[in-house]
Amino acid sequence: MSLLRPLRLCLVARTGSCAVQGLGPRTDAPSSKAGSPLLQAPRPRRTFHAGPWLSSSASSKELLVKLRRKTGYSFVNCKKALETCGGNLKQAESWLHEQAQKEGWSKAAKLHGRKTKEGLIGLLQEGNTTVLVEVNCETDFVSRNIKFQQLVQQVAFGTMLHCQSLKDQLSTYSKGFLNSSELSELPIGPEREGSLKEQLALAIGKLGENMTLKRAAWVKVPIGFYVGSYVHGDTHSPSLHNLVLGKYGAVVICETSEPKANLGDLGRRLGQHVVGMAPLSVGSLDDEPGGEAETKMLAQPYLLDPSITLGQYVQAQGVSVVDFVRFECGEAEEEAEAD
Repeated sequence: MSLLRPLRLCLVARTGSCAVQGLGPRTDAPSSKAGSPLLQAPRPRRTFHAGPWLSSSASSKELLVKLRRKTGYSFVNCKKALETCGGNLKQAESWLHEQAQKEGWSKAAKLHGRKTKEGLIGLLQEGNTTVLVEVNCETDFVSRNIKFQQLVQQVAFGTMLHCQSLKDQLSTYSKGFLNSSELSELPIGPEREGSLKEQLALAIGKLGENMTLKRAAWVKVPIGFYVGSYVHGDTHSPSLHNLVLGKYGAVVICETSEPKANLGDLGRRLGQHVVGMAPLSVGSLDDEPGGEAETKMLAQPYLLDPSITLGQYVQAQGVSVVDFVRFECGEAEEEAEAD
């Protein structure tokens, strides 16, 4: 728990406030010697054949630029794809993805076993459904790369679609977890073929680090329940829509008898408490503070006002805390090492 002290203080403080190389070899200017002619016969220049489709026409250049923008691959690879596919844009795109897939699987096999302690937690909420996912990489540098963040987005969307496909009649809340193997087999989406493990291989091929789809959790609630959430060190990107990224994430499931205007702020504060205090269970309002109750959420001193317990705080707000989920990036790896 001592390791969490700096995090708690931080939470409280926040609440208050293609290079192109030449094709021919380099040739230096000939030295001038007495008696040698000043003019020499010009050397033949090397040329290359770019394929029947490639000409100086504007349409060919437009194809190259369009393929580059659509796929994100280098101009060299895009040109090679168009040459291979005779200028067919759709076939060239498929060829690029196939080659990247092969390269990604090859790199993934080579990098397998390298530790992945860094990464990101992703939080996504749509309607009455909330998902938390964890995707790991080797370095914090890669975790800040937009391509890695897009991978986290794909995993979150895949988990959301899986959760929404479960046809259950909710009388109370439901919660579920997916391990690494289950997460890897999820489809990318209804309009795209392939699974998340194939997207993982592509990301490994592009970024050159070992990565893992660590885990996911999902929560669905009916009317009368509310899910509060908080992500510490949150990062928003316009291209990632409503996905929130960070190093810690929590969702708190509350039950309320009537709608309240401040549920958003309340849910955020409860999520901050779960992230900062790291409870292991909810407990009950009858639990006495201290001792074994230190890990029970309701008996813990409230993070933002330690003079009262969290149970006293939520009781005054007219809500009941029934469950929570907390993810800390890399904690599963650290626990495995400790074991």
